[in-house]
Amino acid sequence: MVSSEGMAQNNHLDLVYVNEVFTESLHNVDDININKYIEGYKELMKFLNLIGSVFSFVSSDVKSKIKIMEKHAVGEESRHYETFRKMMHFEKDTGLHEKIDFVSGSRTMLRLHRGLDFIRLFLKELGSGDEASNTCTVCQKAYSDSLAEYHPWYIRQAAMLAMHALPSKKDLLLKIFGSEEALKQALSALTDTLKTCDEVYFRVETSYTDFEFHGLP
Repeated sequence: MVSSEGMAQNNHLDLVYVNEVFTESLHNVDDININKYIEGYKELMKFLNLIGSVFSFVSSDVKSKIKIMEKHAVGEESRHYETFRKMMHFEKDTGLHEKIDFVSGSRTMLRLHRGLDFIRLFLKELGSGDEASNTCTVCQKAYSDSLAEYHPWYIRQAAMLAMHALPSKKDLLLKIFGSEEALKQALSALTDTLKTCDEVYFRVETSYTDFEFHGLP
């Protein structure tokens, strides 16, 4: 499994890097390489960290889930954790996804999958519209359409309230990408990156549907 050294070497989000790694993650016609998925996700974690404390609880959860998958990648059954569909086949055939004393990779990656949905929706909204668009409204919509469904009421309420502290769209984009020049490069790469993120997301979504794993607790 890739280490943190595999990320783009700065504290700001590099969409070109995300696009490259997620493109490399595409396996066969319907699968995703887990190692490359995690590598791209580590870069996207910068987005969660840079938008402020509003999603620090999500970022913390993502980190813990990545550590679990890194253990699977070097464990005795590591050959079964190369791609999403291979992992799901293995855990379903052995019943591991239902065992209480086993940390299921399929269950773990489901949490990351849901987080990716929020990130791609938020980036889409930030990349569209005018500079004056309200980042709070944009963030609330992306959250309501993705992660909110899986969070208890008190977390949803706290998150929605915290989003009012988000800066203006221009200031938020500069915070995420670091400079005017980097922002221009990011916006030029956004369409292709989101297209790749969508492909990754929908392949994983289809896999969870095919294996009936969406309801994993």
